[in-house]
Amino acid sequence: MNDETNHPKGTSAHMPDLNWSQVRETVLMLELSAVQIEAAMKDSNASVEVLTNSFTSMAGFMRLISDTVQTLPDDGEVGAAKQNLSGASEHVAGMVHQAIIAFQFYDKLVQRLAHVGISLGDLSDLVADGRRLYNPNEWVGLQDKIRKKYTTREEIAMFDAVMQGVPVQEAVDRFMAEMKEKSDDIELF
Repeated sequence: MNDETNHPKGTSAHMPDLNWSQVRETVLMLELSAVQIEAAMKDSNASVEVLTNSFTSMAGFMRLISDTVQTLPDDGEVGAAKQNLSGASEHVAGMVHQAIIAFQFYDKLVQRLAHVGISLGDLSDLVADGRRLYNPNEWVGLQDKIRKKYTTREEIAMFDAVMQGVPVQEAVDRFMAEMKEKSDDIELF
């Protein structure tokens, strides 16, 4: 970022003066958006970490319960209880497993949001620098940097489609459809 001591802080759009700049206003909004994403991720990470640890611990206890139930005799009243407990234990273990998979998807979401926040920061830096702002090579460099952050074929295809002129909403809709198809094909382990 440019040295902020040379520029007024905050918006001056409500009372513009001769120093007012739409570029500075844009940079301010980009920085705010990036920081909001970062703050939301920090807030949610603490909660998700607690949930992840709880579900991981519950999975361990479910294995202990299941192993203990398996030591019970198979006949009589105890056998019937063993059968009921085994079924319930397997069902709860499956639910815990599904929750852990959901946390893995959440982790992927957090990674994507982190990339968006970094990209917004990089965009803000470019827009704030008058020497770089009007240089097409700087924009190509930014686009290349952003593209390299994408990790899936679908994300790269979405980015490339937008860069080639496909309307953003249409490219995102395609991406979401492809991701839904992909998630429908996921084989849960």
